[in-house]
Amino acid sequence: MGIVLHWFLPTNGDSRTDVSLGNAVGAAGSRVTAGGTERAPDISYIGQIARSAEQLGFTGALTPTSSWCEDAWIMTAGLTQLTETFKFLVALRPGFMSPTLAAQMAATYQRISRGRLLLNIVTGGDDVEQRRFGDHLDKTARYRRAAEFLHIVRELWQGRPVDFAGDYYDIRDAQIVPAPVWPDIYLGGSSPQALQVAASYADVYLTWGEPPGAVAEKLDQVRDSAQAAGRELRFGIRLHVISRDTAAEAWAQAKRLLDGLDPAAIERAQAIQRSSGSEGQRRMVALHGGRTDALEVSPNLWAGIGLVRGGAGTALVGSHHEVAERIAEYYHLGIDEFILSGYPHLEEAYRFGEGVTPVLRRQGLLSPPNPDHQLLEVVP
Repeated sequence: MGIVLHWFLPTNGDSRTDVSLGNAVGAAGSRVTAGGTERAPDISYIGQIARSAEQLGFTGALTPTSSWCEDAWIMTAGLTQLTETFKFLVALRPGFMSPTLAAQMAATYQRISRGRLLLNIVTGGDDVEQRRFGDHLDKTARYRRAAEFLHIVRELWQGRPVDFAGDYYDIRDAQIVPAPVWPDIYLGGSSPQALQVAASYADVYLTWGEPPGAVAEKLDQVRDSAQAAGRELRFGIRLHVISRDTAAEAWAQAKRLLDGLDPAAIERAQAIQRSSGSEGQRRMVALHGGRTDALEVSPNLWAGIGLVRGGAGTALVGSHHEVAERIAEYYHLGIDEFILSGYPHLEEAYRFGEGVTPVLRRQGLLSPPNPDHQLLEVVP
């Protein structure tokens, strides 16, 4: 399998300004509203990003979940009518709806989009955010609940009645009409619980952009757990990107973003991130420790995004050829799928699609986007 490229849809808003790196979710929780100088997440603008990414050769895009974002299910269902083959990786929090309803919604989505739904399972690393939605389980319990949720969804997709009695769900004679195409399950996380749930139930394990050595170690752990469960997974990585014609131009842009950050905003964001129960967030913070003077944590891997943005906090920075080299390096570790983003998302999609993608194509590393866009029976 070659490299599969995905982009990102900023459904809390986008920006060309440097103050908060595109009004990034996680700085303190933020949302662009119409009427200002930044870009509100209306369907016209988000649709412009999706259509452009599709034309540039991206297979699909991740749409996040947060109390500051537009709902991913509804936004992307609308976007299926503005695109042709583009896939949508919808972030879903198990526990916020029943697994039977989630499976039914996914099947409906697949039918109306002709098989373009992918699901990113987010158990939630921020207890404060979870409580906004009425979820008071701790991290360990959330992963146990996610395992039950995914087990039920997979069973329902077989089209047979399902009975299940667990710690979190009691399902009696549940049944859906499954769509022909299974929506592949993507799941990330760095804790032992996350690795085990991914090994047992995911189709694609996702990691944030850590240095290659750390990523390789994590992938080996997931492979071992999946093998013990009699399964085999694909692997993906979530990264930002600053790619330019020359390395000097790329690093100048990274410096411009860094110079635009308010030290007080960095400290506020770091306090929030340090209090997170997420192991992945802890690892992101450890890459820079809140410092601004040692942010290139591996060749062409810059941790400056994570100073103010929770979650994925690293970017590939360099010339188009250098960025392609780093992507190839991760690919040779076993990562097939790359979920990328940049600020602002529309312009950076073009920079990557017109600069890096041709390099990867010439090297014979790319999978064609959505080559099998037809309804094929897939058994989970």
